[in-house]
Amino acid sequence: MTRAPLIRAATPADAPGIAAVHVQSWRDTYAGLIPDDVLARMTSPEMQARREAFWMGNTGAGQDAVFVAEDAGQIVAFASAGPPRDHPGFDAELFTLYSLKAAQGAGLGRDLLRQAAQAMQARGAASLALWVLDTNPTRHWYARQGAHECGEKQDGALRELRMGWSDLGALATPRA
Repeated sequence: MTRAPLIRAATPADAPGIAAVHVQSWRDTYAGLIPDDVLARMTSPEMQARREAFWMGNTGAGQDAVFVAEDAGQIVAFASAGPPRDHPGFDAELFTLYSLKAAQGAGLGRDLLRQAAQAMQARGAASLALWVLDTNPTRHWYARQGAHECGEKQDGALRELRMGWSDLGALATPRA
């Protein structure tokens, strides 16, 4: 990346780019962490088409807060957040935060996380949680962003950890 990517609210026109990042990030992130057959199914062309349709509808509906990082006209990362699905005691959930490998290490994840936190705070949320695979090294990144482990669930052979922020204000405030 040559200049700072633009972070903005996603639109339905971004759905193909979001779906492409979503699928490629799964390939890069989960290889060796989840069974090969599951990874192949979740990153197939059919799944990419389903993700594109999902993101088109999701961004069009406006229920969730969805943000993209765009570099030279290409989406390189995205995040989404909304009402919590299964996080008792939390007001909001971070559903997704994915980045292409080439875009990692530039602070985009932190910026997208902050944008999502600010959007949830603007909707009245005071806390935020997410699920992350226990074997995913990203969970340590979330801890460095101030999240704490506060639950777990088992999905077949996969164990997920709940990471949460009890004080969304601290997460939403830009660091000096």
